[in-house]
Amino acid sequence: MTVEQQFEIIKRGVLDIVPEEELLAKLKKSHQTGKPLRIKLGIDPTASDIHIGFAVVLRKMRQFQDMGHQVILIVGDFTASIGDPSGKSETRPMLSAEQIRTNAETFASQFWLILDREKTTVTFNGDWLGKMSFADVVRETSRVTVARILERDDFQNRLSEGRPVGLHELLYPIAQAIDSVEVQADVEVGGSDQRFNILMGRDLQEANGMEAQVGLFLPILPGIDGVQKMSKSLGNYVAVTDEPNDMFGKIMSIPDDVMADYYTLCTDVGTDEIEAIKAGIASGSVHPMDAKKRLAREIVTIYHSAQAGVDAQAEFERVFSSREVPLDMPEINLPESELENGSIRLTRLIAIAEMASSSSEARRLIQSGAVSIDGEKITDVMGSITPIDGQTLRVGKLKFARLRMI
Repeated sequence: MTVEQQFEIIKRGVLDIVPEEELLAKLKKSHQTGKPLRIKLGIDPTASDIHIGFAVVLRKMRQFQDMGHQVILIVGDFTASIGDPSGKSETRPMLSAEQIRTNAETFASQFWLILDREKTTVTFNGDWLGKMSFADVVRETSRVTVARILERDDFQNRLSEGRPVGLHELLYPIAQAIDSVEVQADVEVGGSDQRFNILMGRDLQEANGMEAQVGLFLPILPGIDGVQKMSKSLGNYVAVTDEPNDMFGKIMSIPDDVMADYYTLCTDVGTDEIEAIKAGIASGSVHPMDAKKRLAREIVTIYHSAQAGVDAQAEFERVFSSREVPLDMPEINLPESELENGSIRLTRLIAIAEMASSSSEARRLIQSGAVSIDGEKITDVMGSITPIDGQTLRVGKLKFARLRMI
């Protein structure tokens, strides 16, 4: 693969490369010397699962690996205790060491669904940040002005609105920049919300007499609601470990206007073919539903298999097009001790089935007509049912469960 071919692949779906000419020069130098570039990604384990929005960055890292470059994954066990302030309107809660360790272990097991283990170095920034003395911290912070830190929009907005900015938050971008110095990164990849932090890495590398890293910025994938950033806390995410049928169904729920973004950022479908799909939808020669099924199948194939993608589509069409229930669904064991005079409150049943994250969400789902028993909708939030063994509980479009009396 020529340098120019590498460069074109790297640029797919990228918002910005800072500076672009330096990345091209680094690729040429790597090609001439045979020395792979060191591609850095920092990950703060503030959540336990990787979703396909975060996988956009990991997939870009995999492209670098396929070209022969080395990926350096920095698990921010130290910086996670601070909390990245990027894009936040308030100070983030500091995580405990136990939370960080648990999340990091889960993350590590999911990396290899996307990355090549043999071309990946995993390290923890607590190994160097945790050992710095106060004198070390003073020395590094002396290289950065307060004015530079306060250039951040999120800090400016919070200060102008009278909301607090913790002093520890001002240190976060410096800590992330020290990571770049420590691992001697050639390129750092991140979402568009990481622009300030990554460019700070360039500044600190130069201040330490090193060749500055290139910043490569990717767009933020919208969640399946099509509006807000994909996030587990918002419930609008698709986890890379979701079962094929769930993954397919979630993708089918995205609005049509974000379909092209998902094709570009979450699949390996060629750019020309994506443009043809967009043109076909615009002209009416391609039905949006068919394009979305193709998208869902492509994504399931990446994280499971081609056969899983085909099977998930068939199940989706059987359930949603023919309005049938899934052949395979989880069972809810309902003990008699949960019943009062033979009945159970519907909100309690939903909680036992773990089909809502809270009682308020369960009530909202009932009120909106999203809950049914054997196909019969129930909209009374105070309602109870007399359960029968084998009944089907449905919550929303995607969640089914069979009741089992024990």
